[in-house]
Amino acid sequence: MPSKQKPMRYGHSEGHTDVCFDDTGSCIVTCGSDGDVRIWENLDDDDPKSINVGEKAFSCALKNGKLVTAASNNSVQVHTFPEGAPDGILTRFTTHANHVTFSPDGTRVAAGSSDFMIKVVEVTDSSKQKTFRGHDAPVLSLSFDPKDVYLASASCDGSVRVWSLADQTCTTSWLLLQKCNDVINAKSICRLAWQPGTGKLLAVPVDKVVELFRRETWDSQFNLSDASITQPLNVVVWSPCGQFLAAGSVDGNIVVWNVETQQCIERMKHEKKYSICGLAWHPKYKQIAYTDTEGNLGLLENIGDVEKPDDKVSSAVAKDYNDLFDGDDDDYLNGDMVEPPSSPKTGDNEDDADDLVQPPGHMRRAVIDDDDDNSLDIGLIKASSGLLEKEDDGDDQPGGFSALPSSTQQPLYDGPMPTPRQKPFQSGSTPVHLMHRFMMWNSVGIIRCYNDEQDNAIDIEFHDTSVHHATHLPNSLSHTMADLSTEAILLACESTEELASKLHCIHFGSWDANKEWTVDMPKDEEIEAICLGQGWAACATTALLVRVFTVGGVQKEIFSLPGPVVSMAGHGEQLMVVYHRGTGFDGDQCLGVQLMELGMKKRQILHGDPLSLTRRSYLVWVGFSAEGTPCYVDSEGIVRMLNRGLGNTWIPVCNTREHCKGKYDHYWVVGIHENPQQLRCIPCKGTRFPPTLPRPAVAILPFQLPYCQVATEKGQMEEQYWRSVLFHGYLDYLSKNGYEFDENAKNQAVKEQQELLMKLFALSCKLEREFRCVELANLMTPSVVNLAIKYSSRSRRLNLAQRLSNVAVEKASELAAAAAAAQEDEEEEKEEDFRHHSKARYSSSATNRGQLPGRNVHQDQEEEDDEETEACEEAEETPEVAHIFTFFFILSSEIALVASSSRGRVNPFKVSSSKKDPVVPSANILDNMTKYSKKTSGSRAVNKQNPPVIKPLTPKPKTKQALAASFFQPRTPAINPAEKIVEEKEEKAENESQETKVTAQENTENRRPKTGFQMWLEENRANILTDNPDLNEAEVIKEGMSRFRMLTSEERMVWTEKARGGRVGDSAEDKKRKRPTAEEDEGKKSQEQKSEDTNVSKKSKPLDASTNNRLSAFAFKQS
Repeated sequence: MPSKQKPMRYGHSEGHTDVCFDDTGSCIVTCGSDGDVRIWENLDDDDPKSINVGEKAFSCALKNGKLVTAASNNSVQVHTFPEGAPDGILTRFTTHANHVTFSPDGTRVAAGSSDFMIKVVEVTDSSKQKTFRGHDAPVLSLSFDPKDVYLASASCDGSVRVWSLADQTCTTSWLLLQKCNDVINAKSICRLAWQPGTGKLLAVPVDKVVELFRRETWDSQFNLSDASITQPLNVVVWSPCGQFLAAGSVDGNIVVWNVETQQCIERMKHEKKYSICGLAWHPKYKQIAYTDTEGNLGLLENIGDVEKPDDKVSSAVAKDYNDLFDGDDDDYLNGDMVEPPSSPKTGDNEDDADDLVQPPGHMRRAVIDDDDDNSLDIGLIKASSGLLEKEDDGDDQPGGFSALPSSTQQPLYDGPMPTPRQKPFQSGSTPVHLMHRFMMWNSVGIIRCYNDEQDNAIDIEFHDTSVHHATHLPNSLSHTMADLSTEAILLACESTEELASKLHCIHFGSWDANKEWTVDMPKDEEIEAICLGQGWAACATTALLVRVFTVGGVQKEIFSLPGPVVSMAGHGEQLMVVYHRGTGFDGDQCLGVQLMELGMKKRQILHGDPLSLTRRSYLVWVGFSAEGTPCYVDSEGIVRMLNRGLGNTWIPVCNTREHCKGKYDHYWVVGIHENPQQLRCIPCKGTRFPPTLPRPAVAILPFQLPYCQVATEKGQMEEQYWRSVLFHGYLDYLSKNGYEFDENAKNQAVKEQQELLMKLFALSCKLEREFRCVELANLMTPSVVNLAIKYSSRSRRLNLAQRLSNVAVEKASELAAAAAAAQEDEEEEKEEDFRHHSKARYSSSATNRGQLPGRNVHQDQEEEDDEETEACEEAEETPEVAHIFTFFFILSSEIALVASSSRGRVNPFKVSSSKKDPVVPSANILDNMTKYSKKTSGSRAVNKQNPPVIKPLTPKPKTKQALAASFFQPRTPAINPAEKIVEEKEEKAENESQETKVTAQENTENRRPKTGFQMWLEENRANILTDNPDLNEAEVIKEGMSRFRMLTSEERMVWTEKARGGRVGDSAEDKKRKRPTAEEDEGKKSQEQKSEDTNVSKKSKPLDASTNNRLSAFAFKQS
């Protein structure tokens, strides 16, 4: 079976890189010139554990849970494995060590340095050292004799020496290499190696061949070479069985020989022909891990072996989910129980244990399936693995293969395999096991955590220092989760044996002195995810609960999740929670998302909808854009955004993998902005997470929707148009929810979109795609449709122009219908708003105005509503003001009737057809005011109260039809008749002097010109009194107003025109009627009357002109 070469991946920065396996082969350990030692679970491990040992690391060795490294600080250090905790310094040199290696039993370490010295140190007691002197140049490499008798070394002086460990003397020496003065100038690092087991041969890479020297005699036994080797060999390594020998050259070739036959069995070439500087053979299987001088790591599998590796590293590297639950060959060899993936554990179901056949322990051949051609003989497996000597140990196992089921009892499952569930994570954070890590990086700031020997603390840095200054916090509780907003810092820690899991908040935006609070979770409940919003904080726990708090520490809502949480994010009033909906298969995660708003009107937007992920990927980031649109990123680099305009669906907006240079490079997302369109992320070379030091630079990536044929002009403009629509959808969301938004940005977006549509229209015309032109016109605004009609006419496409005209007519009708519906809705909202303010006024509660801070409430509208409410009160309490208030109300109605098509302010006293008031569904507004003023607070609570209107939209008046229809409802008569206000006023007026009456008459005429309603009331007063003889003057006016409104708009307009045409004459007649005097005063009176008539006529002319101008403007707008 030919060997399989896995693609190399980035491991360290450019420079010499070393590699080794641990004792079991479950991990790969590398070190490089960046000073880090990385522990890889497999080649595809995107999050290897990293241990910093210095500025540079030249060599590493691992055995018995001890990791030894040669660093640039001239020391040989020891770390525990796999924890990575420092465990002291073995020895020091005057210059840095070039190579370190363990003795066969792992009790001693040999190190060779550039100061020409070799030291052998006891691992348990570093004071026991042996020094070997004799080389005249830096030492290149070392190798222990498997029998722990000799030590071989190579040096830049060109010699290879064999030392006796007992007496520290040089046993033999060969001059084989080219001399040089430093390791950097050496053509080969000459990593020699003893044959495992017997130590019979010593392999030394010499130029383009490998020379093998025989033990004791020290004669050159034979050479191994191959025609593919054209450059000097750098390193050699033996297989654990001692049967094969591998060598790597400086031009990137790896060659494997069978030493017994001296035949080359494998050849491999480096992808980019970089120099191979590190080789390590897997301790169990035919695999070779190799590194190059550019810091890359690779893996060569199935070297001269037909068996497929089945250990942790190989199976994980293969990423084959079909093999996740395959049995391990070691289980057969050691007599351990083997279970198919579909069989339950015996501990869970003891009844199944009786069904298992237990053959005798001495049976060494167990056939899994007699009908299977691929069945294997256990003895053959042992023989090929070189483990026959362990057969006696297998006999000691009780029962031998007692738990091995036959195929007839437990058939093997061959369907889709379940995917392990993704663990919870905090977006914008790096893995918890790192000593220096980011706890949070978002658009507000950065939270770093340092957990080493010197300090265990948290540093908070704000991008905008005006929000808050940088803060340093002790991390005594070992917080592992954090979130940051413009008003608070939220931290969480796991529970310990003594302490419960805690949620800690620092509310630096608080105005009082106590800015911190802490909440303990219940017993056995762990916090798994946290987030902050505007005025609230939330955490998700292992009890499948989401707990909501205020930033001040008040516990609020609690709700359950359908599955374990994965991550959560907050922005403003929005909370997004991602959780496991179920178990995924074949590498896919099965996630669901809930999106809800926690403001005054709490509602759920997404009800556990499935979260779309790329095949065989998982979630790596979830959050909101700076404008408040939900987004998330998966492990394949696909960024998706919520499209509110298409039923809250998810659309991919960017693929970060397209911007990566290498296969193992990634982008770590820290923020998304819709205006301007920016994806803020940090480039990570060879890993998924950036280091804390030096501070990583933020890159900005563009967005691009995955439309087809974006290389063409048509596809490019289509992508730009829909991207503009998507990324400006947040403006509609803000508008609908009453938030402030930039009108200029919205206008600019509409302009940009219409320009793109017009360009597409022109392109379609050139391509003779007239049907497509009509489709594009359906997306245009009416003004742009008119421009398209002109373009079509000038292009002599009359058929297209005609169809576009039909589209324009349809759009005009749709806009008219939409405007009418919007006017009706806004009138209803305004009426409810007025009633709300009326109730607030009469109950002396001024706190109901502006209940929601941060919303865009129309201040002028509220002030005017309050003034009109006060006028209502005065009209009912003071008889002198009743006529003034009535005139103001009628005049406002007349003005609104004339200018109904404009966007001016509408009188809120106007009664609409709203049915929201269950108590007085059809009464006049003035009647409602009278009744509200006389009701108690208990009765007021029965009525439906509505909060103030918070939408920052300009109110629109109702259409004339809706205005007229709102008054065709029966009136509820008043209960308590009032005094006759008009009669009392006339009696007072007759008692005044003549001069005072003339002055009052002039002022009244100037202030109160006669209107159409007054003329109508004069003619219909008798009918009103006939129907209702018990009414006083004020109630007659109210009844007249009610009946006058029931007239059609045309009839009311006729009365208005009558009032304008006959105002002068009516004024004279009114004066004659109201002021009977003596005949000697008639001459003087007539003169004054003429002068007053002249003034009145002069004043009426500009009023008529203004009215005509309004009507003209109204007619022009309608046309």
